[in-house]
Amino acid sequence: MHTKTSARNLAVAISLAWAASATGAPAQAVPGDMAIKAAKHAVTAYRDDVVDTLAKLVSYNTVADKDIPCDRNPRHQAFKDTLKQEATRLGLDYADYGCVAIVGLGKGDERVGLVAHGDVQPVDASKWKKSPFELDRTSEPGRLLARGAEDDKGPIATALYAMKSLKDLQVPLSRRIELYVYMAEESDWAPLEAFIKTHTLPQMNITLDAEYPAVTAEKGYGTLAVTMPATTAAPPAGSPFVKAFKGGFFGSQIPEDAQATIANATPALEAQVRARAGKQTGMHYQFERQDGDLLVVAKGLSAHSSKPEDGVNAISMLADALAVQAWPDTTAGSLVNFLNEMVGTGYYGEKFGSIAYRDAFMGPMTFAPTVIRQQDGGAIEMAINIRRPQGKTAGQLTNEINAALAQWQGAHVQLAKVNMQIGDPWVQKDAPQLPVLMKTFAYFTGTKEPKPVAIGGGTNSRLFPHAVSFGPAMPGTVYTGHSEHEFITTKQLLLNLQMYTAVLAELAQ
Repeated sequence: MHTKTSARNLAVAISLAWAASATGAPAQAVPGDMAIKAAKHAVTAYRDDVVDTLAKLVSYNTVADKDIPCDRNPRHQAFKDTLKQEATRLGLDYADYGCVAIVGLGKGDERVGLVAHGDVQPVDASKWKKSPFELDRTSEPGRLLARGAEDDKGPIATALYAMKSLKDLQVPLSRRIELYVYMAEESDWAPLEAFIKTHTLPQMNITLDAEYPAVTAEKGYGTLAVTMPATTAAPPAGSPFVKAFKGGFFGSQIPEDAQATIANATPALEAQVRARAGKQTGMHYQFERQDGDLLVVAKGLSAHSSKPEDGVNAISMLADALAVQAWPDTTAGSLVNFLNEMVGTGYYGEKFGSIAYRDAFMGPMTFAPTVIRQQDGGAIEMAINIRRPQGKTAGQLTNEINAALAQWQGAHVQLAKVNMQIGDPWVQKDAPQLPVLMKTFAYFTGTKEPKPVAIGGGTNSRLFPHAVSFGPAMPGTVYTGHSEHEFITTKQLLLNLQMYTAVLAELAQ
């Protein structure tokens, strides 16, 4: 069936039902009886099973390996083997296309797609009470901790049991349901783009990789990488200078670790730095004397880089703690000066020339340093994560960034290298499933008149027809995916199970 035609027919049907509910006709502005029955069955029958399946899925370290493609990665294959076993055990069909696995229920030319990913972000195991690849059910009562618990293995487990619940009750399905599990969402979209060229996707899709009530817009992902040149000229003998500065883990995580080494630091200078650091909120510092050097170790709070407000950026805050003087232009000193003069402790780009802006629906552009790497030869590269809403063209923003960089270089040092990537924001204007998502969310959460939202992150919704994101995170809560404290609460997992089951019952009947 032609994608646009079937989606249009479905849109008409849903719109008529929604309109009927508003005028007192038989259709109701709440999920139908079968949807509610299926949701209750799911949470009653599978409240323990869904957690057990999640435990199996998170046990695999599915972080990308740059040297092994996703379709040949043995850890990814082991994860998919378990996914297949779980799907088969639940009476669902399964197909493996290398980097994409599909779990299905029912038959029919018209299909409803669920979109998730089985790969996860890198993780620092030393920061976890237990292994990040073991579901920790006890350390924090009510929380299920593991890498992937929220992003995206929790949603995958939930989707499996939502489909199983419809099968149990023999809900009559006029549309086939397909769960797409992609294995490189966090690192490389090219295999998925290649897959799409040879496979017809469902006419309507729901991505399980963001937040509620539903996401219809996403900011564009971008990176500005600036490299401070290696310097050989030493500051005047005996004067303090920044000898080293490093921090961060990966590009889509707000860094919680950073450290700096100050040479020739006097007790008075150390006292100034300690005093300035002590005024910061959410930061923890350690100071250690190493001969004539002072090592300053900073710890903030990691978060998803699309939500810098949820974290405490150790790189920005450590640079601010050192802002007790202008530093000599050593490589690390130039970096600290750049951070304090051009970035500061904010995350909207307010100090970076004229780049700051916001969109009424999508919110402000965010601009946050995430990783600092020492280069061979002594240069230092810093990556700044950019999340761009609509409102400026990529060309305009690029020109404004270049202008700000040129002005700073004119007063300081010439950068050794500048790399820039400016991604495009995305807006979904044709999502026929939105009324069903809104009434389902309203019914199960008690929220009055929920409205679609925009996020800073980027999901595979961009690649699927008529796609919007629906969960797994509640609005107003901290999204823990990409952080070193990733979890999903048992309560949220079960709420998601009810809502996913009800939505599928509504859309696939």
